[in-house]
Amino acid sequence: MVAWNRATTLAAASLLVAAVHVATSDSSPEPRTNAADQAAAEPEAQADQAAAGATGAAVAGDAARGTVVTGTAPAAAAGVPVDYAAYLPAGYDDSGDEYATVYLLHGRGDTMAAWQQVTADLDQLIADGDVPPLIAVMPDAPWSDRGNWYVDSRHTGGTAVETALTGDLVAHVDATFRTVADRDARAVGGYSMGGYGALRYALAHQDVFAAGLVLSPAVYVPLPPADSSAREFGGFGLGDAGFDDDVYTELNYPALLDGLDRELPTHLYIAVGDDEWANPAPEDAQHDIDFESARLYNTVRRVGGVTAELRILDGGHDWDVWRPAFRDGLTDLAGHLRTTDPLPLPGDITGTDGDDRAGGVAVTPDGATVTAVNEGGADPVIGSDDGWTLRLGTPAADRVHGLHTGPGGDLYTAGHTRGDLDGQHPGNARDDAFGARVTTGGDLAWVTQFGDPAAADRAYASVPAPDGGLYVAGYTSGSVGGTANAGDKDALLARLGADGELLWTRQLGGAGEDKALAVTIGADRRVYVAGVTSQAMPGGTAHGGLDAWVARFTADGKQDWLSQFGTTESDQFTALAPLPTQGVVAVGHTGGVLGAASAGGNDQLAVAVTSAGRARWITQDGTGGDDRAAAVQVAADGTITVAGHTDGRVGVSAGGVDVVVSTLGSRGQVRERTQFGTPARDGADEWDESNLYLSADGALLTGLTFGGGRGLGDVFTGPLAAPSSG
Repeated sequence: MVAWNRATTLAAASLLVAAVHVATSDSSPEPRTNAADQAAAEPEAQADQAAAGATGAAVAGDAARGTVVTGTAPAAAAGVPVDYAAYLPAGYDDSGDEYATVYLLHGRGDTMAAWQQVTADLDQLIADGDVPPLIAVMPDAPWSDRGNWYVDSRHTGGTAVETALTGDLVAHVDATFRTVADRDARAVGGYSMGGYGALRYALAHQDVFAAGLVLSPAVYVPLPPADSSAREFGGFGLGDAGFDDDVYTELNYPALLDGLDRELPTHLYIAVGDDEWANPAPEDAQHDIDFESARLYNTVRRVGGVTAELRILDGGHDWDVWRPAFRDGLTDLAGHLRTTDPLPLPGDITGTDGDDRAGGVAVTPDGATVTAVNEGGADPVIGSDDGWTLRLGTPAADRVHGLHTGPGGDLYTAGHTRGDLDGQHPGNARDDAFGARVTTGGDLAWVTQFGDPAAADRAYASVPAPDGGLYVAGYTSGSVGGTANAGDKDALLARLGADGELLWTRQLGGAGEDKALAVTIGADRRVYVAGVTSQAMPGGTAHGGLDAWVARFTADGKQDWLSQFGTTESDQFTALAPLPTQGVVAVGHTGGVLGAASAGGNDQLAVAVTSAGRARWITQDGTGGDDRAAAVQVAADGTITVAGHTDGRVGVSAGGVDVVVSTLGSRGQVRERTQFGTPARDGADEWDESNLYLSADGALLTGLTFGGGRGLGDVFTGPLAAPSSG
């Protein structure tokens, strides 16, 4: 990828060659509206009237204003020049930085002036930090009476529009402006006919564009309806014929999907209004643009290497839809564009040809690194870099969650099995919880399976007890230890002795679904358990949606207190770690406001819970996307390391969902955040269920990646950089 800060003298020379005209974006064209589109494309040309003579739009608030320049890309491979307008972000002239670029294609009958009404939106999105400073290029497409559909026309007298824009214009823009000349820093967008063009360019030119902003796209499968303007003007013509079925089929998006390069990931943001024009012929109802947009989304999201979002907005085929969709869509696309290379996942990636999941990582007293991997998601394998391997499973589905080094150096884990893992449960066909102890040499010291024989029971977390035993936390959908089930699922805490004997269980819950997802031992030697509930836990108050909770128990299982935290949205605690003097820090996510104002979507959540069950501080941190914390570790000086995942942008997005490691001070202040990953999903599965584990010292991280290339899901394990002090 091209480096930042290309020589300013070269950029200045290029600008002189381009002979561009600069104007400040200080006027405000009105958004256009239109009558319903007759089955296919645009309400033609009204945007030009709205934007005529204007080079930008009024700026909301105190956002710094960018500038709009106009220029012409000389005729090259396509044999035609291309006029364009380009938005340059505020500070462009005073900076040596290089920028990502988005190309915006207008609709049928319109000109490059149509898109210039969004310059104020660009100013505000950049000022608010929703998108990084970028360049927006708005080409004019006058060919075929402005109904060219952005393809290389084979019609008599047609123009190679696709070649002109994806080749000649892009090369000119990269030579003229300080762009990052790399596909990872380019996106293409458009509305209606321009939506067709943006979709085609994103799929047919993966080497040029990484993402597409596809608004109310005039795309039709298999062919346009009889009265569609896609059949006019010669864009899909052949010779003297204005439209040819085979040409259209060859150029349409279904024909592109099988040939996509999965090594070049493509992201599509698709948006459409819910009041699109309805084709009057019943057989053409499937060609209503809202129907076609849903078909497009549900087709491309199933294609390897493609990720997609779909938004249905209130409105028709006009700027009442396209303008808000542009703002939301560009924010979404920003997470898939980058001007510098992302950080890779730490360490090594391993995996089978199946769908593997991480199960934990620990370090033995002699310095050996031990990892747990759920091969195929259902066959736990514990292995040491000393060379030993232990398979801990049955012919049925089994899984481990977490790996710990105990006080004597042995390893401990817990999970669930649908088989007979301990030899005491023949014929078992339901999930049972279990805990296990493994020697430093890789031998199984003991495994204890427990639960309600008639119900599903799972363990999601464990922590070694000081005497060599184990505390295990999870849930039961039945009754364990004689306690009646209070609802759908109840949280479960169990104590195993040093020899694996099940000493006691504690079942707690309300009328809803309750799960314990984390357990730890505090400095006060009390046992802390945390998780999620759909209603009110005993002693707690429901806030709406899902709530997070923390409870404290004595070493022999007596409950001291329970505290429930929540908003009207979904809130959850996923991991716990003891604080140095008293209490614990619980991490997870919130969809509402528990700490600072919400950044949007889910935010990562960290709460310091005192030994009395009160929140000492709450830190809520995230992007405009989905941010969740999955693992936590606290150093002796109180520094907190949190591992989680985001589909937003904290640093440089690798694409899809990335891993984020945050460092917090002892009072919860965020010191630094690091984002790394692959172009695929990392740290969470396709249902956003977290799969990340930190070692006890916070130096190692292991987790799920869909970008390993070995199977569907692989596992990465590696060291983290030491957090900076301060």
